[in-house]
Amino acid sequence: MDFFNSAVSSLSTVVVAIGAGVGVWGIINLMEGYGGDNPASKSQGVKQLMAGGGVILLGLRVVPLLSGLFS
Repeated sequence: MDFFNSAVSSLSTVVVAIGAGVGVWGIINLMEGYGGDNPASKSQGVKQLMAGGGVILLGLRVVPLLSGLFS
């Protein structure tokens, strides 16, 4: 059972890291859109930023619930 709990902890860390990467990519696109006055790039940046935040929340709230799945 310790292996499963450590795997869930590692999975949570990986999901949060992926969400943070998407969020940072969104911030970069957002700043690029403001720099070039490109509304499409601004829109894409906001979408990526919000999606990254959602993935981080999943990694922090939903993935740890998997550890109680078999107990």
